[in-house]
Amino acid sequence: QVQLVESGGGLVQPGGSLRLSCAASGRLYSINVMGWYRQAPGKQRELVAAKTSRGSVNYSDSVKGRFTISRDSAKNTAYLQMNSLKPEDTAVYYCNAEVSTIGVRNLEVWGQGTLVTVSS
Repeated sequence: QVQLVESGGGLVQPGGSLRLSCAASGRLYSINVMGWYRQAPGKQRELVAAKTSRGSVNYSDSVKGRFTISRDSAKNTAYLQMNSLKPEDTAVYYCNAEVSTIGVRNLEVWGQGTLVTVSS
């Protein structure tokens, strides 16, 4: 089994910063992509940022220039540095990964989600 565990969510004032972490564990052979999605109340889940094992990065237009995704391959961990936060960034943030395990390729895994609230 492969698990993703997120941490770092919380309450922050507009203009503030937060850093989310996502640690992958289990019978991992490789991690192809790690990324972050978010889902605000009443809205669909959307991609925030993703980074491949080769270093390619994709950001949502709404977070470009404010959020930065990074990965520590040695720790099987991804981070999302969120700066200049806005109330519209309020959502549950989910870590997502495409992994390969023994006997299984391109398995999609989700974390349990961590709540980020941006409010004064």
